[in-house]
Amino acid sequence: MIVTVRLYATLRDLVPGGRQALRVDLPEGTTVAGLIAHLGIPEGTVRKVFVGGVAREDSYVLQPGDEVGAFPPIAGGAPAREFLHILTVDQARARFLEAWNPSPPRAVPVDLAAACGRVLASDVVAPEDLPPFPRSVVDGYAVRAADTFGASEGLPAYLEVVGEVLMGEAPALALGPGQAVRIPTGAILPPGADAALMVEHTEEVPSSQIEVRRAAGPSENVITRGEDARRGAVVLRAGAVLRAAQIGLLAGLGVTRVMVAEPPRVGVISTGDEVVPPEMTPEPGRIRDINGPALLAAVRSEGGEPFFHGIVPDRLGPLLDALRTAQERCDMVLVSGGSSIGLRDEVARAIAALGPPGVLVHGVAMKPGKPTVLGLCGPTPVVGLPGHPTTVLVVFHVFVREMIARLLGRRTEPLGAVRARLARRVASAPGRTDYLRVALEQRDGTLWATPLLGKSGLVSTMAGADGLAVIPEPAEGIEYGEEVMVEVLTS
Repeated sequence: MIVTVRLYATLRDLVPGGRQALRVDLPEGTTVAGLIAHLGIPEGTVRKVFVGGVAREDSYVLQPGDEVGAFPPIAGGAPAREFLHILTVDQARARFLEAWNPSPPRAVPVDLAAACGRVLASDVVAPEDLPPFPRSVVDGYAVRAADTFGASEGLPAYLEVVGEVLMGEAPALALGPGQAVRIPTGAILPPGADAALMVEHTEEVPSSQIEVRRAAGPSENVITRGEDARRGAVVLRAGAVLRAAQIGLLAGLGVTRVMVAEPPRVGVISTGDEVVPPEMTPEPGRIRDINGPALLAAVRSEGGEPFFHGIVPDRLGPLLDALRTAQERCDMVLVSGGSSIGLRDEVARAIAALGPPGVLVHGVAMKPGKPTVLGLCGPTPVVGLPGHPTTVLVVFHVFVREMIARLLGRRTEPLGAVRARLARRVASAPGRTDYLRVALEQRDGTLWATPLLGKSGLVSTMAGADGLAVIPEPAEGIEYGEEVMVEVLTS
């Protein structure tokens, strides 16, 4: 059967061709709810449906030739938008992570010279022992430890010096009882030797001997073969971040190419009728885009590959188009602005229309960042970050960093945090977590955190911050000199 459908207000942007009357072919017995589902309109997006000018319930069975009108919550009078459902930070994080199961990252090979900061995609097994031979870590003499037992300043032992080991060469002799060999730092221990004496603990005496004034234990001042890494052992696990020490270890093992996680593609969208690109001179009432460039830099600093999908006006249709494009091309999408409950704030509605499960969190008991939206559309996380610049970066720090880490397969690392004394009293409201921008400084050996107070629309307070002092939910404020936990900013 054929029915005619007219969609009103924001519903027009949810269905292809929705700005014109639609002729829809339906099976006999289709209900109003069935029609809405057939059109692909998300559940809860339609407030009222009229058939032949009469309001009908979802269970009403349509008839051939019916004329149907569908209206969203804000059409025709006072807004009826659903208010925020506030969760704590931990509850919001848990709800999102429970629903999201990211796929393992794509693995790509890179040369060691380009691997710093990347995340290992697979375990690295040592192809050989490191070091491949026993080495002295001091300048002095290679000895048999047993020959020095009991030696002291008052009762020294005497050993015969029978040769020298040169740097970068294999020893030409073996060590016998009562003998010593000169050896520089890093050289191979000759066969028969099991310790090295520092030259400061010896003194040369006539007849090619040395006086030993301190006993050496077995393996003292020696790195044994394979002590750093044993052949066949896993030396680095998948998910490890390759920093200077890890790069050095791989170089020592002769591993010059490793498999790392491909950076997750992160789409960034700025919203707002008043927002213009940074290169433009804004007219009165307009402002340059701060959030887009800031988020692109933050994503890159956490190991992601950012893609900017432009500045989108405060309308559902263009926002949905930008979100769909970003979702098709990226592993995660970040949208700044438009996440609160004003009539022109369409982010939550757009995420709901993008695909199930849709909006998982809309509202977090935190300051700044209360209107935060955490959504999941298919496998793709979509995060709505409130529009003020400082809020955007705080929400990124609290939620988005961990999401990028999971997309990279990065092992969970303790968040860089320090304890510091607060340099002034700060009030707070119980029932929410406050993230206070602070500058850190040492005073007479004590670390102090000076609050950088200002509205969340100011980006300069975030630019001058070293970290975020966390004021937990139960607290009604922190007194001067009281200790607080400060999460160090990395993005």
